[in-house]
Amino acid sequence: MSAPVFLVETAALAGERVVLDGPEGRHAATVRRLRAGERIDLTDGAGLVVEGVVSGVERDALSVDVLARREVPAPAPRLVVVQALPKGERGELAVETMTEAGVDEIVPWAAERCVTRWKAERREKALGRWRNAAREAAKQARRVWLPHVTDLASTAAVAARLRDAGAAYVLHEGATDRLSAAAPPATGDIVLVVGPEGGVSDTELATFAAAGAGGVLLGPTVLRTSTAGVAALAVMSSLTGRW
Repeated sequence: MSAPVFLVETAALAGERVVLDGPEGRHAATVRRLRAGERIDLTDGAGLVVEGVVSGVERDALSVDVLARREVPAPAPRLVVVQALPKGERGELAVETMTEAGVDEIVPWAAERCVTRWKAERREKALGRWRNAAREAAKQARRVWLPHVTDLASTAAVAARLRDAGAAYVLHEGATDRLSAAAPPATGDIVLVVGPEGGVSDTELATFAAAGAGGVLLGPTVLRTSTAGVAALAVMSSLTGRW
């Protein structure tokens, strides 16, 4: 079984012994119940990995003796998913599964047909839930590069991202071209757009097409907005050789 992963600020990873404290240390000591002699990996979420062994346990902290350090290159090409806001808790589900599948960036999108709306007074709280879901899923998946969850984007902002991308695709059940037949680039950003429960509107499709993003068919069935992203990531990860 692979060693559990915990997130630590970069500066705290210096030296031959690292103290894992705060919420991460409390979780390691009281929830995971790690004990002296067990292997553990620490990361800053930006490619630095410290391989260590637990040398001491307190109520809410661990001491970790460093065995080795290594830098893991950032994945390439970068996989970005523009995720229309799903209903209820399906947003966090989408973030969790996409993080486990290797997404590098998630862009929450206020699409025209979204049922859910992040009003000003609740936007930061909702965004915080998405970012926390990404953080926890990244640790579960033993990731050393955490995905970035951006601020809420408008359709115009999404179109700007599509214009700057190395390749861009809009998942749409009315498309004829299949995502599995795409020829993605080896570098740069590959952006996948996932619409809301009501689908991407004709106006949005036209805007995205003008920005260089064509519609693609994921498969013969219509997936929920909360599961389409992870399925598209699986296809794209295979096409790019990341899997």
